[in-house]
Amino acid sequence: MRRSTKLAAVVLSGSLGIASLAACGAKSTDNSSAGGSSDSSVKVGMAYDIGGRGDQSFNDSAARGLDKAKAELGVAVTEADAKTGEAEADKETRLKNLIDGGYKTIVAVGFVYQPAVNKIAKEHPDVKFAIIDSHDDAQPSNVTSLVFAEQEGSYLAGVAAANKSKAKHVGFIGGVQTELIKKFEAGYKAGVKSVDPNIVVETTYLTTPPDFSGFNSPDKGKEAAQGQLDKGADVIYTAAGSSGNGAIEAVSNKAGALAIGVDSDQASQPALAKYKNSILTSMVKNVDNAVFSYIESVKKGTPFTGVKNFDLKAEGVSLATTGGKIDDIQDKLKAASTAITSGATTVPTAP
Repeated sequence: MRRSTKLAAVVLSGSLGIASLAACGAKSTDNSSAGGSSDSSVKVGMAYDIGGRGDQSFNDSAARGLDKAKAELGVAVTEADAKTGEAEADKETRLKNLIDGGYKTIVAVGFVYQPAVNKIAKEHPDVKFAIIDSHDDAQPSNVTSLVFAEQEGSYLAGVAAANKSKAKHVGFIGGVQTELIKKFEAGYKAGVKSVDPNIVVETTYLTTPPDFSGFNSPDKGKEAAQGQLDKGADVIYTAAGSSGNGAIEAVSNKAGALAIGVDSDQASQPALAKYKNSILTSMVKNVDNAVFSYIESVKKGTPFTGVKNFDLKAEGVSLATTGGKIDDIQDKLKAASTAITSGATTVPTAP
């Protein structure tokens, strides 16, 4: 979900071998610049989803949590990138290489890691794993799931879209048609319809499994958004990793149209600065908070276990206010939020 930026060589610390880490596309960061005192007993490896650090979205949110853990907790960290179209064996190798390098706390970013995490965690019961956006009843006890109520945040995005659409015609673009992304779609549509059941909602998915390139194809995102704009949509919400950058670009080219970002506050991302005036809001998944909290729990000696759910009530999801474009509808958004957190509104997880 980002442009690929690889290091030709990596400087490694501790017992991490240069050859093995380079093979999995990893980058090690030295602890000497950390804000806190070094704690060599806690070494955290992060295995990114497609796109990695720099996608301006999902992976970048996870990266912020890792950076905060390095700065505030003084832990040693390293990062490993995924590749579009890679085999399951590549994910397994990436996790094994992190373990061989002495990283005994591993954060896997994205549901695509679930099979690999299950297998490698079973083989290494002394290693602590966290996986973001996924849970499997069969996963070993040393695996913790960090999951989010994407449908709740997307519901609020739908309320915002419905209140801002002048055409009464909005759109949703999903990167890959998976159960996870359908949660975004379901919540968004429900939020739109709660304001006005007559509003038209266009839906487009860029790819279907096993093709996950829909999370890393800005050109596909741009084309899909242009298609929805041509049909009359004037607010478009995209849950598609870096493909969403292309959708935002397309929206910015049409006067009066607005985009809704995802995962990170995209209006504040430097790489998207030239489009910020066209971004209504972003449905922020606070992956950074989840990652930091998990690493902190490990350092304290009381690691999270099982499933940790970061929902609207736990501030796991929210709407960004950068640019002030939803300031005038805050009363409506707060009412919708209260209805969800109180249980008065149950947001669907499937379209």
